[in-house]
Amino acid sequence: MKYALGIDIGGTNTVVGLVDKEGKVLGTDSVKTQSFPVLEEYVKTVSKLAKDLIAKNNVSVDDIVGMGIGAPNANYYTGNIEMAPNLPWKQDKVPLAKMFREELNIPVTITNDANAAALGEKMYGVAKDMDNFIMITLGTGVGSGIVINGQLVYGHDGFAGELGHVIIERNGRLCGCGRRGCLETYCSATGIVRTAKERNTPFLTSKDIYDAAVKGDETAIDIFKETGTRLGRAFADMVVFSSPEAFVLFGGLAKAGDFIVKYTKEAMEEAIMPIFKGKVKILLSTMKDADAAVLGASALAWQ
Repeated sequence: MKYALGIDIGGTNTVVGLVDKEGKVLGTDSVKTQSFPVLEEYVKTVSKLAKDLIAKNNVSVDDIVGMGIGAPNANYYTGNIEMAPNLPWKQDKVPLAKMFREELNIPVTITNDANAAALGEKMYGVAKDMDNFIMITLGTGVGSGIVINGQLVYGHDGFAGELGHVIIERNGRLCGCGRRGCLETYCSATGIVRTAKERNTPFLTSKDIYDAAVKGDETAIDIFKETGTRLGRAFADMVVFSSPEAFVLFGGLAKAGDFIVKYTKEAMEEAIMPIFKGKVKILLSTMKDADAAVLGASALAWQ
């Protein structure tokens, strides 16, 4: 049997996993990303975790098809992480794929975390039988992975698919990217909290808003309605670009379920071009939270 390694690199934690072709995670281990300001030490430590996982599961190195890495600002074409503000290595280009390839002597591919999530959903999740869909990650920010005709869209420079930074409100909220009015400033977990603060509510987190909505709090429900309406209108604009079969939602805010999906679907159908009405689904990811990032990263290796 063949296996793949998947690495999810976040600003807080790095998780390594060993995965079989059916999407079963045989084991994982992790380290604190910020504990390794020296890049070489980080690569050696994470590589050791990978080797230990292989040994613990009695897998031969010859049966490892490769390793996939999902990371912020990772470039599929170059194998570099480029200008990622939340990682401890401050050089503009971090040649991570090359370094892991030399350390482990296996093929290594890298892409950004939202693209990895889309690949994971395509291989193991609700989009398994779809060739055209858009993965939307609703976390601290809004990420996206666009699949057209079965292929992930990278663009000419490797950074296509930044739909979280489509401007939905001219001169709107300031975004971390430096622009104003980006989708993620309204429809991420942090964006919905900004909406709550603007309304002078006592809600401090997106979970606070969800918990209140479950209890029937009208203000909390209305905040979800405003957020879903903005997201749905943005989806209506995205549809004309690639005519996806579905939008697949993943991440913390997606856990709100129908509180976000209902209003998003209504707004999308109201704003969508007539030729697309009733054709585009909005689905929730079926990948387990604990395994999703590693599964997504490992999917790169099978490619």
